[in-house]
Amino acid sequence: MDAEQSLQVLLNDSHLSADLKNIAQKVLNNERITFDEGLLLYEKGELSYLGVLANYIREKRHGDKTYFNRNFHIEPTNLCVYDCKFCSYSRLIKQRSEGWEYTMDDMLDIVKKYDNEPVTEVHIVGGVLPQYDMPFYQQLFSSIKAHRPELHVKALTPVEYHYIFKKAKVDYATGMRLMKESGLESMPGGGAEIFHPEIREQIAKDKCTADQWLQIHEEWHKLGMRSNATMLYGHIEEYRHRVDHMERLRQLQDRTGGFQTFIPLKFRNKDNQMSNVKEVSVIEDLRNYAVARIYLDNFDHIKAYWAMISRTTAQLSLNFGVDDIDGTLDDTTKIYSMAGAEEQRPAMSTKELVELIKHVGRHPIERDTLYNVITDYSNYEFAEQKKPQFYKLPVIN
Repeated sequence: MDAEQSLQVLLNDSHLSADLKNIAQKVLNNERITFDEGLLLYEKGELSYLGVLANYIREKRHGDKTYFNRNFHIEPTNLCVYDCKFCSYSRLIKQRSEGWEYTMDDMLDIVKKYDNEPVTEVHIVGGVLPQYDMPFYQQLFSSIKAHRPELHVKALTPVEYHYIFKKAKVDYATGMRLMKESGLESMPGGGAEIFHPEIREQIAKDKCTADQWLQIHEEWHKLGMRSNATMLYGHIEEYRHRVDHMERLRQLQDRTGGFQTFIPLKFRNKDNQMSNVKEVSVIEDLRNYAVARIYLDNFDHIKAYWAMISRTTAQLSLNFGVDDIDGTLDDTTKIYSMAGAEEQRPAMSTKELVELIKHVGRHPIERDTLYNVITDYSNYEFAEQKKPQFYKLPVIN
């Protein structure tokens, strides 16, 4: 039974409530659901129901295609001036002995290490410190592009940009233009957390506000550039806060069309100030992916990080609206493992990732940052490799 047939069966289910049947009909008709309907999906939608709706949308847009890319990650520092309660990765400046601080040369050496590898993107994100200011990043981006012009630079979140623009005394529009001129080509989606002030004030009160986060992305989109968006879920927020978060993203996307991908990020409770908060189940993970796919009708892609949620859950997510599981990686990215992810030393070769996708009946597509197809692995035969090659996954894409 294909996705449309499954949806028709749902619509003919006499036991389905009128409200949920109305939402299913909207999905079939490609009509937008409301805030209240988004809330209803979380509160009343069973997993099987949500899966049928989300998979229908996923397959209408992408068929069986499942995207990944080859990239590597630079984390300039894990020291930070901000004190986010959910973060297991960063250390305050007073904990400097537990952290690292890369120099410009250190970071360029990481780039050069991949000179002979078929990577297409470098992803740069980390803590916020005064020495990593606007001139520093302008020089870093321009140096990377001078060394390897074809390498796509995806770097920094509004949390970093708000800080460095304020320090440089430039407005957001000017700052983003200068970053673009220095070689920045896209922005990851991190730092969004939960937009609603009831929650944001409790978990990340000292960094940029929701409005500032959205404004920086909007200025970037005005330049004709693309970015991603995230949502940290499964902690102290309620369903209404999740829907509010996605509603704000949907409204900005209506204005600019600049977002490519939405990435729900699961709260992990290891070694942070919210360790007393119980993590949500895999069932809730899948429900959340599905609702995001249904609600964010103007986003092309929904992404799950296999290293954060496990390989098996990533496979399951491909039937709940997800069409991108990011990429191959090595074990040098620490944000997942430090927060207690199942993959404590994550590493997967291209062949392993392709097989993971194929095992659930999907078609693996290697993409670049902007979703141009590099290689269709649907019928690809791998030669025997003496040594698998590993690539790094970005922290928050």
